Amino acid sequence: QVQLVESGGGLVQAGGSLRLSCAASGSTFSINRMGWYRQAPGKQRELVARFSSAGTTNYAASVTGRFTISRDNAKNTVYLQMNGLKPEDTAVYYCAQLNTRFSRVDYWGQGTQVTVSS
Repeated sequence: QVQLVESGGGLVQAGGSLRLSCAASGSTFSINRMGWYRQAPGKQRELVARFSSAGTTNYAASVTGRFTISRDNAKNTVYLQMNGLKPEDTAVYYCAQLNTRFSRVDYWGQGTQVTVSS
């Protein structure tokens, strides 16, 4: 089992920044298979950023150049630095761990709300 706890969400003005954190624990936790997803009202959950099987990072086109995913192995924590926030970034952001094939999400956090005002 894996437990994922997000923090760092909140209300910010357009153009501002936030850093989300995801503290992880559990016997099958793997920091190399972590990612961030988001779900806006009335929309499907979508990938924001993740680590890939090749050890690189993947980003949604809408956040490339503005968001950065990183990790602290010693703290079992994954971060999402979000700069240049836009109202369309408003969503609940979820931390997730993918399966060993990177083909689906096995574990989800509870989510943290990010609201960007114009």
